[in-house]
Amino acid sequence: MALVAALEADLRALSAEARRRYPAVKDGAEHAILKLRSSSSASDLSSNEDILRIFLMACGVRNTKLSVIGLSCLQKLISHDAVEPSSLKEILDTLKDHSEMAEENIQLKTLQTILIIFQSRLHPETEENMVLGLSICLRLLDNNRLPSVYNTAAATFRQAVAMIFDQVVSAESLPMLKYGSSSQTARTGSVTGDLSQNINSSESLEKDVISGRSTMRDTLSETGKLGLRLLEDLTASAAGGSAAWLHVTSLPRTFSLELIEFVLSNYISVFKILLPYEQVLRHQICSLLMTSLRTSSELEGEMVEPYFRRLVLRSVAHIIRLYSSSLITECEVFLNMLVKATFLDLPLWHRILVLEILRGFCVEARTLRILFQNFDMNPKNTNVVESMVKALARVVSSIQFQETSEESLAAVAGMFSSKAKGIEWILDNDASSAAVLVASEAHAITLAIEGLLGVVFTVATLTDEAVDVGELESPRYEHHPSSDYYTGKTSHICISMVDSLWLTILDAFSLILSRSQGEAILLEILKGYQAFTQACGVLHAVEPLNSFLASLCKFTIVLPTDTERRSFSSLVQSPMSKRSEIQVDQKDAIVLTPKNVQALRTLFNVAHRLHNVLGPSWVLVLETLAALDRAIHSPHAITQEVATAVPKLTREPSRQYADFSILSSLNSQLFESSALMHVSAVKSLLSALHMLSHQSMTETSGSVSSASSKQIGSISFSVDRMISILVNNLHRVEPLWDQVVGHFLELAEHSNQNLRNMALDALDQSICAVLGSEQFGDATLDVESKSIELKSVECAVLSSLRALYFSAQKSDVRVGSLKILLHVLERCGEKLYYSWPGILEMLSLLRSVADASEKDVVTLGFQSLRVIMSDGLPTLPEDCLHVCIDVTGAYSAQKTDLNISLTAIGLLWTLTDFVAKGLHHGSLMEKESGLNTDDTTPQQTIGEGVEDSNKPDYEARIQVVNHEKLLFLVFSLIQKLVDDERPEVRNSAVRTFFQILGSHGNKLSKRMWEDCLWNYIFPMLDGASHKAATSSKDEWQGKEIGTRGGKAVHMLVHHSRNTAQKQWDETFVLVLGGIARLFRSYFPLLESLPNFWSGWESLLAFVKNSIFNGSKEVSLAAINCLQTAVVSHCVKGNLQLRYLNSVMDVYELVFQKSSSYTGDTASKVKQEILHGLGELYVQSLKMFDDKMYMQLLGIIDLAIKQAIISSETFETEFGHVPPVLRHVLEILPSLGPPEHLSSMWLILLREFLHYLPRVDSPLPNEEGEIEQSTTGHRASSVVSEHKADYSPDKTIPATRITSNMFAEKLIPALVELLLRAPAVEKYILFPEVIQNLRRCMMTRRDNPDGSLWKVAAEGFNRLLVEDVKICSVGGDTDLKTSKTARIRIWKEIGDVYEIFLVGYCGRALSSNSLPPAALKANETLEMALVDGLGDIILKSSVDAPREVLERLVSTLDRCASRTCSLPIETVELMPAHCSRFSLKCLQKLFSLSSFGSETENWHTTRAEVSRISIITLMERCEFILSRLLIDENNLDNRPIPTARLEEITFALQELDRLTIHPEAASVLPLQPYLKTILREDNHDARAHLLVLFPSLCEIVLSRETRVRELVQVLLRAVATELGLEKVSLSS
Repeated sequence: MALVAALEADLRALSAEARRRYPAVKDGAEHAILKLRSSSSASDLSSNEDILRIFLMACGVRNTKLSVIGLSCLQKLISHDAVEPSSLKEILDTLKDHSEMAEENIQLKTLQTILIIFQSRLHPETEENMVLGLSICLRLLDNNRLPSVYNTAAATFRQAVAMIFDQVVSAESLPMLKYGSSSQTARTGSVTGDLSQNINSSESLEKDVISGRSTMRDTLSETGKLGLRLLEDLTASAAGGSAAWLHVTSLPRTFSLELIEFVLSNYISVFKILLPYEQVLRHQICSLLMTSLRTSSELEGEMVEPYFRRLVLRSVAHIIRLYSSSLITECEVFLNMLVKATFLDLPLWHRILVLEILRGFCVEARTLRILFQNFDMNPKNTNVVESMVKALARVVSSIQFQETSEESLAAVAGMFSSKAKGIEWILDNDASSAAVLVASEAHAITLAIEGLLGVVFTVATLTDEAVDVGELESPRYEHHPSSDYYTGKTSHICISMVDSLWLTILDAFSLILSRSQGEAILLEILKGYQAFTQACGVLHAVEPLNSFLASLCKFTIVLPTDTERRSFSSLVQSPMSKRSEIQVDQKDAIVLTPKNVQALRTLFNVAHRLHNVLGPSWVLVLETLAALDRAIHSPHAITQEVATAVPKLTREPSRQYADFSILSSLNSQLFESSALMHVSAVKSLLSALHMLSHQSMTETSGSVSSASSKQIGSISFSVDRMISILVNNLHRVEPLWDQVVGHFLELAEHSNQNLRNMALDALDQSICAVLGSEQFGDATLDVESKSIELKSVECAVLSSLRALYFSAQKSDVRVGSLKILLHVLERCGEKLYYSWPGILEMLSLLRSVADASEKDVVTLGFQSLRVIMSDGLPTLPEDCLHVCIDVTGAYSAQKTDLNISLTAIGLLWTLTDFVAKGLHHGSLMEKESGLNTDDTTPQQTIGEGVEDSNKPDYEARIQVVNHEKLLFLVFSLIQKLVDDERPEVRNSAVRTFFQILGSHGNKLSKRMWEDCLWNYIFPMLDGASHKAATSSKDEWQGKEIGTRGGKAVHMLVHHSRNTAQKQWDETFVLVLGGIARLFRSYFPLLESLPNFWSGWESLLAFVKNSIFNGSKEVSLAAINCLQTAVVSHCVKGNLQLRYLNSVMDVYELVFQKSSSYTGDTASKVKQEILHGLGELYVQSLKMFDDKMYMQLLGIIDLAIKQAIISSETFETEFGHVPPVLRHVLEILPSLGPPEHLSSMWLILLREFLHYLPRVDSPLPNEEGEIEQSTTGHRASSVVSEHKADYSPDKTIPATRITSNMFAEKLIPALVELLLRAPAVEKYILFPEVIQNLRRCMMTRRDNPDGSLWKVAAEGFNRLLVEDVKICSVGGDTDLKTSKTARIRIWKEIGDVYEIFLVGYCGRALSSNSLPPAALKANETLEMALVDGLGDIILKSSVDAPREVLERLVSTLDRCASRTCSLPIETVELMPAHCSRFSLKCLQKLFSLSSFGSETENWHTTRAEVSRISIITLMERCEFILSRLLIDENNLDNRPIPTARLEEITFALQELDRLTIHPEAASVLPLQPYLKTILREDNHDARAHLLVLFPSLCEIVLSRETRVRELVQVLLRAVATELGLEKVSLSS
């Protein structure tokens, strides 16, 4: 146990210290040590008196060291509860003796022990012990002059007093309530913060008092009596008397007053519940404080007086704050004395102390409420709160009478600014300095202002509390006065406070607001304005509300005086400014200070908060907002921050208009928030706006010049805000509409033009806003679903426009009403339904408007009609549709504006789209009449038909008839427009007519189609054709657009449209194009109509006539019409063959009349026909038979012959194929016969082979021999007969191709066709094609610069490379061709390769100067032929005979011998491409002879070619090697030509790389034993080196180093093959 160990250590120290002089103490200590060892707990120690006794003995000898040890041990025992309470008297006596000792440490130890006793269970409970303990502290406090002992004694006594009263609360079972240890209310950064803190503390205090309060009782416990006697002694000593109970003659008055103030503020329940304590408070303490407040004598010196006064005032404040409910009279006296002290001639510090107390009362809402309720509302008592407020206001108003008022105002503003930053100003007692005096006065004013603000915020807080508990209605909701309104306790207090205090507060606030410029103080004052005004609004205190609003508005916008204007002009004037600008600035300049801006923001806050309760007070707010609006839109209004001496152009607009933008936004938000107001409040706001506008209207006369900007601005402000309110209240617009629009209509009749325009714009915005709101929803809704309320709103809105139109006295108003109607229809027409009768009443006037000559009136009326036709048809009643059609037709035919006519025609299309939706009922009529409609009816139409299936048949019939009548009414109007003299109008009508039929033809019945064909389409075609044929051909002059030099200047007209006939041609073309589109979409349906064939024949007659007699555009359109009809539907298989035959006949007729049908138009027509034939054949090839195909070829043959005859010089002149032949070439790839006409392949290809160049003389080969053509061209006899039958024009001579350009384009197409041809026909035609290609390739001899031989060579190479079935043995197993035919094919191929490669490739042919690119291309083509032969033909598994293979290999060898066969002198002159060609062929010989693991399949043909090529290669290599030695001997010391050296080097390198197949090695000329050895050792892959070994040995001595090196490599390879490698002798 730590206590026992510590006590044992102290006893040992005590024994050692007392060993010499105090043996008894020493023996007692040793005896106590023995006793300690038998004790294990505090209870054992407390039961053993010997231990306590030894410590008291040590203290009794009065030795300093022993006393210190003894007191320390006593403290340990007491703190651990190891002392019995019965020993307390003895311990206190010992402490009393020690208190008389003079040593400081002994006195401090004594005080510590006393405090420990009061804190432990030894706490004195008897009067004797209590007095003894307290007297020890007081004795040391009174007699000691040591500061440490004095302060310790005072602190010990305070703690003892606190513990005594804690014991009283515990003994009396009282709630422990403490208001706070601070004697002064803490101050935050703002009065509102102080108020919220004090509200919280007051609420908690009141709740605790109510919860702990019981009935007042006068009986006290013993502990309670001790506390009461102590309180009485403290009161007596504070009054200057003696403390009889404590047996103390005197105590310091301030010390006693501090203790009393402490007890009053911390032990509230003691005085609230215990009657004896309450009596002491009432009779003794209050008397003491009253006396102290009245006396003016200095009590204990000058320095004590302020502190004592502060203690007195704090105590008084506690009594008023905490006990005013029970001490009514005393508190009333105190309050009156405090108020009186504010204007007595007292020291400044004294007045500041009093103002601090009064400020504390004002910022405490509960305190102020209790005071006002107990005094001001009680007729028996004085109005102390009113007196306080007036006293504070008097202090504030005193500033205007002071000499240093400006300095004081600046100091006050500085204090508020410091407080806003969290810096508290502290009063200094030394007030001698003038600066400190000003600061002290400012501090007093600051306290008074804060007190007034506290009152204001208290009123606002209590008002909010009344709203929260339901005593008052929130300003956010509508106010409904009732009989029990204002009957609540809190609300009654609030109203009474406002009535008694508002005028005083307003005067003080307005004074400060007008005199001060500090930002912080202005913000606080404006907060006060806002809080009090809002409270007045909630309480419906009209007079205070209007007064505060008027005062606030006074500080928002201040127009400058003349002096200020002059000052402003001097600031903003720049050296370059003009006098007129200065005058404008002086007149209209408005400067907004920060005070104005903050006041405006406060006004906005008040208006937002009280928008539901302002009522008539709105006028004050709106007048200010109107002035603000004028200032914002004034070009001369600025804020104070930028009103500096700088030129105008250097001001930053962002800084200048920052505040304006914020204020403008707040201004707009105020009226936008009207959506949150109740209806009566919105009506009040509208009434105020109307009143503001009406006042300005009465001051505005008729002339514009006399209307001031202020008046116009006010009216504009009112109108704009009415619109804003209307827009934000669209959900409840009906009760507001008449009030808003009534004012607009009133403005519309004003004599001032600006006001009328303003009214029309406002009405336009209002109507569009209401009709465009979400509540009207979508027009597609059923009529029954629209509510009655929406119906009334719609009718009311549109009736105002109707009333304006019919009651307007001025033309501009009527025009404006039409513009409004236009805007309404544009924006909201689809949402209208009930108001159409009124609109149509105005619309009926548009018929006459359409005939008016004024273009602007016509335009305005048509715009409305256009909107109705475009957007309003879904909501338009059906019985009004014919009216819309008639009016639209009138606008289409009017001559005033061409654009309107064109647009009106487009509207007819829009109308038919709407009308056609009802044509789905046509199926009912057709079912009854037995007719079947087209199966291509869209899914949408079927769905619409199901919708109304429940209607009776008769009703459906009526509806069908109505829609048909409407549709044919539109067609009749269009038919009239087709004959219009204006080409733009009739062309637009034609387009519209056919677009209508094309879009809605699937909804028309067959009966309707018949009407359209015979009554509209064919008459329209006949009329256009007649007009085009009979119209004038005289050229037109364009529209006159001005004059120059006295002569008229006309607009240029394009040559294709400069006559009436050309204009009608365009119309005719549009009609034909429209018919073509109809045929594309509805030909099967039209074909099923009766008598359609007669109509088709009529159309064919029109087409023939148009082709032979019409213009180029008409002819092409006629062809396109026929083409579209058959092409669009033949692919679907639903076209009758007679229509296709009729079109083919028309096309053939055109080419048969070649002699009479010439010119540019004829050429274009023929081109179009050829293009159409190709497309027609592709789409309908399944429908073609032999006769039709022969007819097609006959037409093309006629086209080619006519083109060749009429364009013999075309290619020479223009350098390209004539257009007709070009079109033939374009369609040729698509003319391949289908499967069921496979026999036509021979006829097709032989027909076009006829147009390739033919060589009349025999063809010489390289050796000069004559080769007779065995496969001359022969055309099919069937084709010849057909051409004879369909070529009645006998003037066409036999054609002969004189130019190769057509052939160059024809060859690739023929090659492509041959590759696509069936295999049987391909084998039959292959020799003929090869012969014709050979002839074309041999043209290189006579024309090496031409392109024909190149095209033929490329085609030949492609035929052999890509046709795998021809070149492959396995691919023709299904073909029934003879071996003789195949041999013939290969002989033809061999002939071509031998003749062309040997005779024309790799040679220096005579040619014009070709560019390098052309020469490179020729060389590339030659190399491609060699690659095709060597890499594909000879390496593929082909069935070519051996003699053909030998011939092909020989061809390569002959080409490879070019370089080595020429004399050495000629080689140097040979071109480079010749040597490269020879080297390429040599490389192919090596490739054919080689064999490797990666080589392709080694088939029979490959082996045969390898055996042939290896012998040829060996002969060629031996010749090359032997030629080298001959050349070196002949050249002596001259170098060998580069070509020859490259050849020998290439040969040696390839020989080294070459490996051959054993089958190829078997044919080499070697000794049999060598073949056997090589075969056994598997060294036959390089047996070719043994064949060339003698030649290699001969050229070892060549003078060419590179040759010697390569030969050495080959010789080593020979040694390796023979097994003669160099071996080591040592091995």
